[in-house]
Amino acid sequence: MKIATFNANSIRARLAPTLAWLDREAPDILCVQETKVADDAFPADAFRAVGYAVTFRGEKSYNGVAVISRTAPTAVAYGFDDGGQADETRLLYARFGSLHVVNTYIPQGRDIEHPMYRYKIEWLARLKAYFTRRFSTRMKVLWLGDMNVAPEAMDIHNAEQQTNHVCFHEDVRRAFADTVGWGFTDIVRRYHPGAGVFTFFDYRTPNAAKRGMGWRIDHILASPPLARRATGARIDLRPRLDERPSDHTFVVAEFDL
Repeated sequence: MKIATFNANSIRARLAPTLAWLDREAPDILCVQETKVADDAFPADAFRAVGYAVTFRGEKSYNGVAVISRTAPTAVAYGFDDGGQADETRLLYARFGSLHVVNTYIPQGRDIEHPMYRYKIEWLARLKAYFTRRFSTRMKVLWLGDMNVAPEAMDIHNAEQQTNHVCFHEDVRRAFADTVGWGFTDIVRRYHPGAGVFTFFDYRTPNAAKRGMGWRIDHILASPPLARRATGARIDLRPRLDERPSDHTFVVAEFDL
């Protein structure tokens, strides 16, 4: 089974390259973040026309998550269920038989002095509680998406300059590690243990992708039974080099399921 994640930075703006990628790669499941479109304007018919089911929750010009899949999920839920802010356009759960997929677009945080940064730290803690409440580490759970966290220095091309960045600050890395510690394995890092493996390339840096000036902030993480069935993972840089790309690119993992 091939499963991928992609921050589209507007699914309507990136519809053609997303459809082209689906045609070329034929994944079983593609999780998308930052769709930036209200539900009544989501281009669902374009995906259905090429044989994919699509589940989504979004808002105009901001946030938004979607799961595009060969078969329709057997269960779907949106957002947190803990009585706090639900954030339905940042968290989408989809079940496919015994496989539980959690697609997240974690808050960026803006600045380490901004309230949204504290919210980001709290969001990660709520997510760990969500995993604990809903699943066990004996279940096949896949957590993937744009996490807005670079876990290690090797996950940024210039980490020494990013100490106080909201996606690399020590507090957010600690919070992320704690959530991963629920029982997840970083599938991309398993197959690509070295530096220079990036998923995001800032538009503001000229030719960032070609120059290898990026961040690894999009992740695919698997619970123990699922991690044991992983057969490979990669980052597809090609779409980031096309015209009018997202600032992120596709991350892919494969499992013997």
